[in-house]
Amino acid sequence: MFIKKIFFDTETSGLNCRHCQIIELAMITVVDGEIVDQFDEFIKCEKPLPSKITKITGIDDETLEREGLPEKDVAKHLKGMFDEDALMIAHNAQFDLSFVYYLLKRHFPDEADDLVKKMDWLDTLTVLKDRKEYPHKLIDAVKYYEVDEVNFHRAIDDTKALYNVYYKLKEERDDLLEYKNVFGFNPKWGINGKRFPFIKYYPQYYHRGGMVPADRILPNHDG
Repeated sequence: MFIKKIFFDTETSGLNCRHCQIIELAMITVVDGEIVDQFDEFIKCEKPLPSKITKITGIDDETLEREGLPEKDVAKHLKGMFDEDALMIAHNAQFDLSFVYYLLKRHFPDEADDLVKKMDWLDTLTVLKDRKEYPHKLIDAVKYYEVDEVNFHRAIDDTKALYNVYYKLKEERDDLLEYKNVFGFNPKWGINGKRFPFIKYYPQYYHRGGMVPADRILPNHDG
């Protein structure tokens, strides 16, 4: 049982985790079921944002320059938060974990691998694919579970929605921790981003009908 859970989401300057940057990072920290901290910061970007990113997120270069923190400051904050008792939770966690890793790698090249390895990771997208038919975006989960809609494509709002969806998933069937460090991927596209040795990756196909039976969920792939 994890005493601390950290729900998190990123907005990024593009899709390539090696060459693009996080421009907004949001985290909600929950200890013993209570929200104890919220973090939401813009991050300065080395290159001008593509117009399509501004159109999607509403974040522009002026906002990042005026309100953004230096990336190194955010890396230091993350380093301080990462401890062995925390479970990191994201929707499509492979994407967010990859970006977090390369952020840390740029500033703590000798420590980044150990920092992300000591955490445990939960992907609600993988869980949702075992529960519902396509589509499986966070906005779809919000609709499936009748969670209040938010301003999607802003990290803090997505994180608030994620927090509510997690507890709806848990209420529906309390097997979420079986998905710890288990990421499903679409076999048509393969694994995007960095492949992490501490994550078990399994091909996950779309299914029809209701929830996958408990004995056939993805974490039982080998069993």
